[in-house]
Amino acid sequence: MASKTADLDIYLADIVAGNEVAFGHWMRGAQRLLRGSLQSFATSVDTEAVLQEALLRTWQIAPKVEPDGKPNTLLRVSLRITRNLAISEARKHKRVQYAPDRTLEKQLESQSDGPPPSPPDPMLRRALQDCEEKLPEKPKQVFKARIHSQGGEADLHLAQALSMRKNTFLQNFSRARKFLLECLRAAGVDLEQEWV
Repeated sequence: MASKTADLDIYLADIVAGNEVAFGHWMRGAQRLLRGSLQSFATSVDTEAVLQEALLRTWQIAPKVEPDGKPNTLLRVSLRITRNLAISEARKHKRVQYAPDRTLEKQLESQSDGPPPSPPDPMLRRALQDCEEKLPEKPKQVFKARIHSQGGEADLHLAQALSMRKNTFLQNFSRARKFLLECLRAAGVDLEQEWV
């Protein structure tokens, strides 16, 4: 039986208010389960890249998440984002698609609180916001479109909404991702340290 996970929604109100320390606490507690949810995709996609992108998207969408009365609302949203990203990557590379394990979400709803995770680097949220603001216009539009879709909208539809071809949309997203990673490194945020 899987070990119990604390209800990370204890951080949700602070995360919604923009508290980067609270998001760091949440991230430390969530990443093990998010990584575990990608096991069935390990031979199909770069699971670490998927996880990093999912965490970026979770941070961006977190202020719009409202508790639903069950434990770990944000974690369940993040699991869906992570799963959708992995499926999208597997399809993009025409690799075999695996059915993700949905039992994690069910387990989360029935688990009790545990001790809070250790505190993270408090500059992460601010660095993410600063780097996003510095994005060139087209990559920024594409990045925001993907974030706001919460992984639930096909790239083709997002591209059409921005009057772009899908290939142009994907190129702009790759540019945005590369820019963000470089910007975060320049700001002193080591993603491997943050998300280990």
